[in-house]
Amino acid sequence: MSLDLDFDDGQQALADAVAQFCRDRCDDDAVRAQAGALPQAAWRELAGLGVLGIGVPEGEGGALELAAAMEALGQAVFPGPLVATVFAARVLPEAERRRVVAGESVACVATPPELPFAPLADVFVEVDPSGERAWLAAPSSSLEEVATLGGEPWGRGGLDRGVELLGVSAAMAAADVARAAYLAAAGRRLIEDAAGHARVRKQFGRAIGEFQAVAHPLADSAIALDGARILSRSAAHWLDAGDEAGAAWASAARLSAVRAAVDAIHVAHQVFGAIGITLEGPAFHVTRRIRQVASAPPSDAGARPAVLAAFNPIPHPSAEARP
Repeated sequence: MSLDLDFDDGQQALADAVAQFCRDRCDDDAVRAQAGALPQAAWRELAGLGVLGIGVPEGEGGALELAAAMEALGQAVFPGPLVATVFAARVLPEAERRRVVAGESVACVATPPELPFAPLADVFVEVDPSGERAWLAAPSSSLEEVATLGGEPWGRGGLDRGVELLGVSAAMAAADVARAAYLAAAGRRLIEDAAGHARVRKQFGRAIGEFQAVAHPLADSAIALDGARILSRSAAHWLDAGDEAGAAWASAARLSAVRAAVDAIHVAHQVFGAIGITLEGPAFHVTRRIRQVASAPPSDAGARPAVLAAFNPIPHPSAEARP
């Protein structure tokens, strides 16, 4: 059986619309100026386009539409708690959910003591480290603001648990697809930028891209990122189809995309050299965002066991007798 993983006309139109929105409202200069903070006006406009409500009762579309939008946002390294919003919108009670998907409230999805976007948040969701349970919560004390690599406004403190929330497994699968799609696209954009630099930067009278030590890692990264993109779209397909294996595919997509995107950072920094790690350089606003999205809650504690349980081959009975 084969899958057509190209977006259909509606999904591609959504991706194109989100990409155009990012070019108009949150281009590279705006991303650098925000330094990872939440662009409030653009965030509300993104909500107005229906992106924050994809796949929830107030919105339209499913997992493939979510993947299409997140790929476009990843290409633009759009800032904000995108993955947390996808998760929160699927577990919150209706009143809180409506405000979050409308861009009126910001959701902090966290496993204390680190609380992403807590200084700006109106709604708090605590997630068990296993990723299997979640609760509506409230800060238990004053928050200590902490610095992050991506410049995002995080806090540190405790949360008081309230009512336990339902639908955590489905929300985690959707969040995994969103994270994977975003990171695969952001990583691919980074590698394309690095390849462009390698075509014009010269050493010893030759473009550095002509050297195998530069070209091969770039090619390896591009292949790994394409694989992550394929996994994220495959997971979205199976989730939309209601297949019970969809959650495991989503976990696999997340693990693949995190590894591929973080590896792409190392490759790109080698290609760009010193300018790759300067604030005003061509890559740092991308690499810091990749690291932030890759490490943000909900954690991947349940992802590896889910993948191993779903995809490991069943051992042959005779294997038990082998030493």
